[in-house]
Parts: sequence; structure tokens; C-alpha cells
Amino acid sequence: MSALQIRRASPADRSAIYAIINDGAQAYRGVIPPDRWHEPYMPMEELEREIAASIEFWVAEDGGATLGVMGIQDRGDVTLIRHAYVSTKLQRGGVGTKLLRHLQGLSGKPFLIGTWAASHRAIAFYERNGFSLVTKEEKERLLRKYWSIPERQIETSVVLADQRYLRGTSRSR
Repeated sequence: MSALQIRRASPADRSAIYAIINDGAQAYRGVIPPDRWHEPYMPMEELEREIAASIEFWVAEDGGATLGVMGIQDRGDVTLIRHAYVSTKLQRGGVGTKLLRHLQGLSGKPFLIGTWAASHRAIAFYERNGFSLVTKEEKERLLRKYWSIPERQIETSVVLADQRYLRGTSRSR
């Protein structure tokens, strides 16, 4: 991983993004509630919808091989990290942290991340990288305001916020 490079994804990367998301999501098998898990985890049609919804994907690659992907979505007063996945063979090797740091450098806005409540590994990853869980009430408000997800996913998810967001939570909304 000595030549890890991060770049904005192009349309030619869609197959690699699809493959990394569905490979990386295997870490969630048995963690995601069974009624929310499906194969493939993210069908190509859903990936296309997410791109059409202005999620900008970035890829981490080494020697032309895609190692991880992460999306960023501007939602006005906040930036969302969306669909963060690393190849199962490379998880816990620093690729996710490098992608996250790169994307955080693209926006001066507060960052929010949603993930499955039962995904303790993902939550721990984000906490190691300076994010904190918000309260249940705040989570529900944020998921309804910034994400377009089913009610069942709201019930089974958490939201983590960066320090910029947490410092500004006393501001009026």
C-alpha cells in the first residue's frame, strides 16, 4: 500500500465501486438486521440512484487496483459521508482512515455519518477518527432531515458527528 492514491471516481469506476461496496459490506453480514440485508447488498441500480442524488464517490487505489471507496454528499449546512467501504482483505489497514481524512479536507462544513447501530466495528472506526454518537432524538431528527431512508433503517441506525458539528449544536436550527 505504499503508492496509495485517492482520486475522485469517474464513470469508468462504477463497476469497481459496485464490487468494493458489495465485498466490503460482507463485514455487515450477521450485523445488519436480517430484514435489511439483501444480496447484492447494493444493487447497481441503487448505486446509480445514489450517484444521481449527488453522492460524489472517491476511490483509494494502489497500482490501479481499487482498495476502498467513500462517498461525500453536500446537504447544505452539513456534509455527509456515505457508503464507506474497504476491500475485506484490507480492512483495518488504514485505507478507510486515509479516505475519510481526504474527504474531510474537501469541505469546511460539519460532517455527519450514519451507520448501523449494531455495527460496533464501524462505530469504533469513526470514534477513533474523532466522531461521536449523537443522542437518539438527534439521530432521528438528522436521519429524517438529511437522509432518504426507510423508517426501519432509521430505527436500526446511529449517527456520528464530527467536532465541528458538536461545537455548533447549541446554534439555533
